Amino acid sequence: MTTHTLKAETMNLNQASEALDYFIDVDIPTFIWGAPGVGKSSIVAQMTEKRRWGLVDFRLTTRDPVSLMGLPSLQGTTTKWLSPDEYPQVERDGEKGILFLDELNAASPAMQTAAFGLVLERKIGSYQLPPKWRIVAAGNRQSDRAAAQRMPSALANRFAHIYVEPDIETTVKHFGEKALDPMLIAFLRFRPNLLHKMDDETLHAFPSPRSWEQVSKVLQAPPHLRFSMIASLVGSSTATELEAFLQTCHELPTMDEILNNPLQARVCAKPATCYAVTYALVRHATSGTIANAVAYMKRLSAEYLNLFMTDLQNSNKALMETREYIDWAIKIQDLAFAA
Repeated sequence: MTTHTLKAETMNLNQASEALDYFIDVDIPTFIWGAPGVGKSSIVAQMTEKRRWGLVDFRLTTRDPVSLMGLPSLQGTTTKWLSPDEYPQVERDGEKGILFLDELNAASPAMQTAAFGLVLERKIGSYQLPPKWRIVAAGNRQSDRAAAQRMPSALANRFAHIYVEPDIETTVKHFGEKALDPMLIAFLRFRPNLLHKMDDETLHAFPSPRSWEQVSKVLQAPPHLRFSMIASLVGSSTATELEAFLQTCHELPTMDEILNNPLQARVCAKPATCYAVTYALVRHATSGTIANAVAYMKRLSAEYLNLFMTDLQNSNKALMETREYIDWAIKIQDLAFAA
């Protein structure tokens, strides 16, 4: 059996979501490729939530080829196959939705072959996928050292293929929208290469967008446990770097000090503390304090001011209507035209 080797242009999470949106509209089955923890499943969940569609997550890794057909039922002198209840049903799951075949390429070759008809003809045995339901699959690459099988070319040719790589800009925007700890976001800005990193020493716990979301939940753990808990999620070396960064945060001027007296407050000297104070101000700025926040950021550098304003867009869109933001946006636009 010939096999398919994936070669595709990479997309960030936003681009992948936009591409998937279009493929769904034109009813093209889509396969999302990417390393563990980059957010493949999240793209599909957010898509169905945005559209208010149903979502059925069907894992072929927990089935065998015969079970996809269902169970035989004797009716008179003939046998009829009773379809698995997990398949989308309009009455229960809605008129429109996504049948999500997560970890499809982790299934055995026999199971992948059994899925041919479901993906191409939207039918398997006596079951017919409802007309307004769409098929999306996802899986890890073989290079990710995950439980991935090679995909037969006949099955691969039934999909459009989206290859996802996490990038710092879209991930930071996503984390800001979910109100993750600003010090964690500041750290990832400071050390963007740790957004996603897999190596031979961290195959159990390694940094990824998914594991960083989990880290945000334990940053307030008791001090004697925090390092070990973080290391259990992203590995010891990454946890050590994060802990060192968090220690520098003790050197920050307080938010009250900055927002009440921006021209006299202590100015950060280290890059780590500059990133930290930038994201602390992003979280604390309001329409009443943004003028003082901007006054302080101007004392750092244009780089940190631009970072402050950019991430303000992601976390507090109401502040985009303030005079300070509008003046900054006009200046950036003028510089772009002059370049």
